[in-house]
Amino acid sequence: MGNAAEFVRSGGSLRDDDEFLRALIENTSEGLLTIDEDSVILFANPAMERILGYEPEELVGSSKMSIIPERFRSAHANGLEQYLQSGERHIDWDGVELTALHADGHEVPVSVSLREHEYDGERVFTGILTDITERKAREETLREQKAELEEFADVLSHDLRNPLAVAKAQLSLERDRRDSEYLRTVDESIDRIDQIIEDMLARARRTEDAGAVDTLLVHAVAQAAWDTVATGDATLELPDGVWQVRANRSRFRQLLENLVRNAVEHSGRPDPTVTVGVIGDGDGFYVADDGTGFSDEVIARDAGRSLDTESGHYGLHIVGTIAAEHGWSMRLEAGADGGARVEFRDVTLVEKSDAAVSS
Repeated sequence: MGNAAEFVRSGGSLRDDDEFLRALIENTSEGLLTIDEDSVILFANPAMERILGYEPEELVGSSKMSIIPERFRSAHANGLEQYLQSGERHIDWDGVELTALHADGHEVPVSVSLREHEYDGERVFTGILTDITERKAREETLREQKAELEEFADVLSHDLRNPLAVAKAQLSLERDRRDSEYLRTVDESIDRIDQIIEDMLARARRTEDAGAVDTLLVHAVAQAAWDTVATGDATLELPDGVWQVRANRSRFRQLLENLVRNAVEHSGRPDPTVTVGVIGDGDGFYVADDGTGFSDEVIARDAGRSLDTESGHYGLHIVGTIAAEHGWSMRLEAGADGGARVEFRDVTLVEKSDAAVSS
């Protein structure tokens, strides 16, 4: 350890204080390893024991090949030899991901940043090693979950689309025989279900279209959402003026559909009034009804952000997910008429004097 400060100083002095540098090197959580042109380890800090199970004294004087799995050793040796001859780097020296060998024989994924410098007139190489085992485990878990989600979406899509196709075909035959407003509504609802399936598949596969953002008219999307939901004797009130919002068209409509459906089904009134309004001068928007309002339990769950699919409020869970995707904050409150009110802030709303915007 006596030469540790000299190694660091040779690569760029931090301050002329050996004790400070020694303390820094000994206490950092990152592994530090210095080798010469022959791959002999000249220095290792204490963090190497936590990462690879070797005390510094065990590593100093040995070859770096002792901490590299056998199948990778020739590639490491060839890479260093080529660099020494040509000066050309064949890998990224900033955070390259490699596999190291632990003292007990198991492999450890590490991120390594390399620097070349001189010590006593000789070229040496110092690497900063970070154990990325936990990060790799999280990435693998995410990959598995994504694969499961895609499989679920594919199966669900197939199982839904087959009966939908049958319903669409039968409906088309019936509309050819006798058309009506009710049949048109059914037709539009089938198309909407198909669109939701497409959105689900796109999100599962993370395609670009799933996150596409447009400039939308709030009242137009709200009306489209209203027309899709079975609203019975309920009444829709829309904001005054022409308000635009930047949002993903399908997801914004899905958000409003869920809130409209919740208001109609859970308001406790046979003829509720559902209001889609703008907060202040465009500070956000809200959806409210004049029903019985949210229970204390639901509001408490919202305050703790614990609404979930098992709480009986799946629609609100979906709404919260869509709001988060857009960077909007969401809050459940009591409406002016004592009903339920869901507010969304951190939303960019712009009032226009005309409706020459995509709806």
